[in-house]
Amino acid sequence: MRRLLCFRFMNTRAAVNRRYQPTCYEHAANCYTHALLIVPAFVGMALLHRLSDDRWERITAWVYGMGLIALFLVSTVFHIISWKKSHMRTMEHCFHMCDRVAIYFFIAASYTPWLNLRELGPLAAHMRWFVWLMAAAGTIYVFNYHEKYKLVELAFYLTMGFFPALVVTSMSNTDGLYELAFGGLVYCLGVVFFKSDGVIPFAHAIWHVFVALAAAIHYYAIWKYLYRSPPLEDIRDA
Repeated sequence: MRRLLCFRFMNTRAAVNRRYQPTCYEHAANCYTHALLIVPAFVGMALLHRLSDDRWERITAWVYGMGLIALFLVSTVFHIISWKKSHMRTMEHCFHMCDRVAIYFFIAASYTPWLNLRELGPLAAHMRWFVWLMAAAGTIYVFNYHEKYKLVELAFYLTMGFFPALVVTSMSNTDGLYELAFGGLVYCLGVVFFKSDGVIPFAHAIWHVFVALAAAIHYYAIWKYLYRSPPLEDIRDA
């Protein structure tokens, strides 16, 4: 009886620790929900670059755009490999780490337009560089402890997502902060699905949809409040 209970315990533990394997349809959904956004991300970067008035705005548009593109591109490649090349475990593991790293740099890139193109105080200005140091620290963490402490990794993402917001919300010009906050809320709601693989069908693909929606909200705010040319009425008044 004791041996039977021990055997059942070991099987249950192994089942819990075993990584969830998506169905073929879930794999396809994971791929397409980000693959379809790669070209729009390129177009969005080109639009911001065209609207730039100086070199600093062009550099900022490039950094933000590359972060957006990298997020969708690396995620798509990882999910394709995990779907079609599941026997290539080493490559899958490598791209899984790259996928996690891309999230850190995407968060940093998403804050870059606000930190670069809005007037900041002397202390707040240091956040322009600190956000990238946090991304580098996250990268080091991924390459040393990937998938070992998942809750710690999630806490790292959330901390990096909210900490720079303290600086952004303190700006004298608050235009666009409602969109920024709403996009952040959408990301947070999506985390529920991010942590629900194997519990909710297509959970990871739904998480991708939340990411796409939040990224679109943030892009709209950056385009409208930081890059778009002033209305014709404002030019006449000037």
